[in-house]
Amino acid sequence: MSKNFIEEIIEKDLESGKVTQIYTRFPPEPNGYLHIGHAKSLCINFGLAQKYGGKCNLRYDDTNPAKEDEEYVNSIQQDIEWLGFKWDKRLFASDYFDVMYNCAVKLINKGLAYVCDLTAEEIRQTRGNLTQKGEESPYRNRSVEENLLLFENMKNGVYADGEKVLRAKIDMASPNLNMRDPVIYRVLHATHHNTGDKWCIYPMYDFAHPIEDAYEGITHSICTLEFEDHRPLYDWVVNNCDFPDPKPQQIEFARLNVTNTIMSKRFLKRLVDEGKVMGWDDPRMPTLSGLRRRGYPAAALRDFCERIGVAKANSEVEMAYLESCVRDNLNQNASRVMAVLNPLEVVLTNVQEPEILQVENNPNAEQITYREVPFSNRIYIDQSDFAQVPPPKYHRLKPDGYVRLKGAYIIHCDEVVTDDEGNVTKLMCSVVPNSKSGSDTSGVKVKGVIQWVDANTAVDAEVRQLESLLVDATEEVTDFTERFNVNSMTVVNAKCEKSLLNAKVGETFQFMRIGYYVADRDSTPTKPVFNSIVGLKDSFKSKA
Repeated sequence: MSKNFIEEIIEKDLESGKVTQIYTRFPPEPNGYLHIGHAKSLCINFGLAQKYGGKCNLRYDDTNPAKEDEEYVNSIQQDIEWLGFKWDKRLFASDYFDVMYNCAVKLINKGLAYVCDLTAEEIRQTRGNLTQKGEESPYRNRSVEENLLLFENMKNGVYADGEKVLRAKIDMASPNLNMRDPVIYRVLHATHHNTGDKWCIYPMYDFAHPIEDAYEGITHSICTLEFEDHRPLYDWVVNNCDFPDPKPQQIEFARLNVTNTIMSKRFLKRLVDEGKVMGWDDPRMPTLSGLRRRGYPAAALRDFCERIGVAKANSEVEMAYLESCVRDNLNQNASRVMAVLNPLEVVLTNVQEPEILQVENNPNAEQITYREVPFSNRIYIDQSDFAQVPPPKYHRLKPDGYVRLKGAYIIHCDEVVTDDEGNVTKLMCSVVPNSKSGSDTSGVKVKGVIQWVDANTAVDAEVRQLESLLVDATEEVTDFTERFNVNSMTVVNAKCEKSLLNAKVGETFQFMRIGYYVADRDSTPTKPVFNSIVGLKDSFKSKA
């Protein structure tokens, strides 16, 4: 099998003896729920560790207490376990606050860091741009002794938020703006979920992350492409903080973008806060918890990430590709059941006694099983499966026409009952003798097969038909906030077969001839709730 560029780097490092065992990490910030974009990073980091017999840590990047919460910490752990991955160690960036502080002191003693009094806006204004070098801070040449005292005062809470920062002393003329004396510590009086009020200064990500990697012995620090320009700073921190070899190597890959899918935790949080969705695990949300609630199998997500591969260039993947992976999985694993979304009553005039039919659960399963389905003199079919004036080549039920009921009998439409306005309210039909599925000797040939539900034992169910949270972008409307799809969820009161009253939360089904659905946690003992997962038709067309 061909290898991606990260695998080539790892195998070269193993063969050369640069490393003897690979060590990766997944470092999410606990400021929101993981979304589908994180699934790719999860699969890469944990997958590479599995493939090469290495280890992978779960490390929470909790260096910004103002945006972090224990709820997010717990949700991230649940998502990783759901995807089927196991971490070597569960760590927090805050575990290393003492280490990071000592590294900062070391840089000050080396003359490589200084306390700066400029405001955030003043720092931005003096940074320069791609064609103009930056201006040195008037505080850049403070003595080591003064910087040590000021930094200790920062730690001890002497200064207000934003009053002072610690900056790395690198090169204000560097062509890489990230190397122009970046801020590595700021004052922030906020209670931390892990360390409480011990600290009122917190490290910046670009300073904290390389220290965490180096301290843990991470060999390959795999991150998304937007951090490529930050790699020189990553290496600068590792080298100047005197970590031993082998030092971690940062490798960047293209992040996952999916058509018409929100990949911003900030905007997803806004949808939650504004009540436009039912929460982070709303089945319309692209969060992993939302996809799980929607019925997407974890194995299908892993398969999707494997298929799209690992690349160096950003691109966008069609949502239909992900849906195709989900459909392939459910086609093999989801039980077939019958439901009617728009019920039309049918009276079977020649059925005297009810009976129990044995109907196949899934023709694609390794072992074929059957379930019991009641059948009596009253059933429901879908309104779309009857036409008073049928179009050409119509093979479903019509006046004086025949159709087969899935797993049951052929029926004939004898009479159409309508109201005063001509709307069809009921059909009077008869069962063709000797036409039972599996033992049909009636001699009646039909082309149409439709689903049905026994009316005397039918279960009322709430069925949520789900669509994308975003409408298609146009030249006039491109912003997420203006593309929210107010019709992303429609609720249908359906009739379902009796067996679905016992559906377990998270259990997936194929509603025959309709699509795939999952039992939702909002179900009650008397009324199940189902979320649509994907339709039956695969719309993804491979370009290969």
